[in-house]
Amino acid sequence: MSLSSTNSHQPLTLRQKVGQLFICGFESLEPNEAITQLIEKYGLGGVIYFRRNVNDAHQLAHLSNDLQTLSQQSGGQPLFIAVDQEGGMVSRIEKGATLLPGNMALGAAFAPAGVYASSKVMGKELRQMGVNMNFAPCLDINNNRLNPVIGVRSYGETAAIVSDMGTHAVKGLQDMGVIATVKHFPGHGDTSEDSHHDLPVVPHSMERLMELELAPFVKAIEGGVDAIMTAHVVFAALEENGVPSTLSYRILTELLREQLSFQGLIVTDCLEMKAISEGIGVAEGAVRAIEAGSDIILVSHRLDRQVAAIEAVIAAVESGRIPESRIDESVLRVMTYKYKREINFASLAPVPTEPISTPEHQLLAKELSRKSITLVKDEVGKALDLNEPTLVIWTEVQTGTEIDEVVDRQGTLGSTLAEISGKSVDEVYLGLYPTDTEIAGVLEACAGKKQVVIVTYNATFSTGQTSLVKTLAQKEGLHFIVAAGRNPYDLLEFPEVKTYLACYENRPLAMVSLANVLLGKEKPVGRLPVTLSEQYPIGWRQY
Repeated sequence: MSLSSTNSHQPLTLRQKVGQLFICGFESLEPNEAITQLIEKYGLGGVIYFRRNVNDAHQLAHLSNDLQTLSQQSGGQPLFIAVDQEGGMVSRIEKGATLLPGNMALGAAFAPAGVYASSKVMGKELRQMGVNMNFAPCLDINNNRLNPVIGVRSYGETAAIVSDMGTHAVKGLQDMGVIATVKHFPGHGDTSEDSHHDLPVVPHSMERLMELELAPFVKAIEGGVDAIMTAHVVFAALEENGVPSTLSYRILTELLREQLSFQGLIVTDCLEMKAISEGIGVAEGAVRAIEAGSDIILVSHRLDRQVAAIEAVIAAVESGRIPESRIDESVLRVMTYKYKREINFASLAPVPTEPISTPEHQLLAKELSRKSITLVKDEVGKALDLNEPTLVIWTEVQTGTEIDEVVDRQGTLGSTLAEISGKSVDEVYLGLYPTDTEIAGVLEACAGKKQVVIVTYNATFSTGQTSLVKTLAQKEGLHFIVAAGRNPYDLLEFPEVKTYLACYENRPLAMVSLANVLLGKEKPVGRLPVTLSEQYPIGWRQY
């Protein structure tokens, strides 16, 4: 395959070739001046969508078509259009699309065939929206309960679970023509820092890495995964000089390319994450990532950093620091995968007029969610009776982040219980890190209630949530239930709680599944995909 424009069949200029190695983000619901400049001036290789770009599925399909048309009219190449649509807690597209359970919920359902079916649905809907590259699934093994960034984005704590589920997810996406991008290589699961903010270090030996962290990536490579995303994490056994994986020739070229024989696309995690941007810097980071072996550089947010990074790579080639043959190697790989997944201007389809999320897709999501709810502990054996005065305490994300999504209050547990039962249910809202004043207000709302259910959210990292739960657990005569709305490890902060369920996500569909269990309409059949303690090992459920 020659390195020529698909529009004019003229050889690509250096600027156009370097442009093909970048995926960039922008902040609007339609092509704005920033993304237009990157496409027209640099022949950008792709774009990434975030919540800021999404109103609903049909709007996104229009946006994808507009971007591809802009690239075509400016003499550029067909665009990679990427998104982090992991399912569950990291899902950029909601309205008009099927919001499928996330990885740990699927791990709790122990249904590899369900993972394949789920990813196939996701892939089909993404292509209908013009999205041809998904930065998913996570193949990180979450064996560190203090990991602040992976957690429920992992299928579980063993290489076997993550490998099995991950290969099914990759196949489902790629069978629908979407490039699957497994992440975060060589593994971000056993860290206690978030690379959005810090530079984590994994100290384990190479022997341990091959047995655990690297095993799911090896399986994905054997299964033909198209792309692998790097982690901004230092692996001491692989890189003695404190160099993060994204910038390490030893890791990306010697390990991933040569030792593990990966021939697909190597994509960096966003270089604007502080692990890179506040150390080496975005522009120099882009140069070093290409020197290390990356094919695609991800710069998600600021135009000034995006332009600086592209210009830095061009300058590095012009100065002789990076051979142009090294750029050609990655451009050829980019073009090969665009061809392989039929990412071309001729394949642009009209925006669908029918709903993208179908009843069949929604039924699958509902069934997988139902199978995930895990009853970890129950010393009471009593369903909720909504004829009794009942209060739901909803711990809510008030500001979305890269890994936390805001849930509309119409999808909370309280509103869901009321809708299913037809009865009135009181609900109060709690911040992730509640103050003493907030806690006092919630305790006041509990007065006179016979039943209280709290949906926690990463209580492991919140002394306020933990304090509130411990106080309520001591109240005599109160039917008190805790449901973990994200990481299942919350129980370890308050082992005295008598009834505890793990939901793995606080999304509306999970709350429907939880409500049906609490009301005795469904049996909880999920099993723990991680170990909480010796008493509650992986595979555990109460009965």
